[in-house]
Amino acid sequence: MSIETKEAPACEKPSYTFICSRGTLDGAYPPLILSINAVRLGYESYVFFTFMGVNILRKGYVAKLKFHPPGFLGAIPGMSSLATGMMKKQIEEANIPDVEELMEVAQIEGVKFIACKMTMEMMKIKEEELIDGVDVWTAEQYLKLAGKCAINMFT
Repeated sequence: MSIETKEAPACEKPSYTFICSRGTLDGAYPPLILSINAVRLGYESYVFFTFMGVNILRKGYVAKLKFHPPGFLGAIPGMSSLATGMMKKQIEEANIPDVEELMEVAQIEGVKFIACKMTMEMMKIKEEELIDGVDVWTAEQYLKLAGKCAINMFT
């Protein structure tokens, strides 16, 4: 992991970035699916995890991901657990890999995971708490990369 300020990597081929700011089940899938598909199409691919999304990079956190229904349903006690179970069942029935497997596939296939330095400082997260293979960048570093990319998507 590197936290020193450095220039954005030279984009040797078209590159895409995806921002993950939600540490929920439904917040994890879009950037992972899109980033894996970007690599498979021949692009460099980066996922920038910020705010609650950075928790996805914490060791052991993925197993705790939940789905929080929007609106008043999410406020009903126990609804989050029920909705999470239902969503996981639908994911399994559709033969979609779980988040942990998708993260492993993403890294194996070359997706680069980046944790937001400011978020880590704010939440008092230490680098040792993150899974292996994660870089820690400032927002400035991310923006330098994003400025060179073909697509930047907030998922």
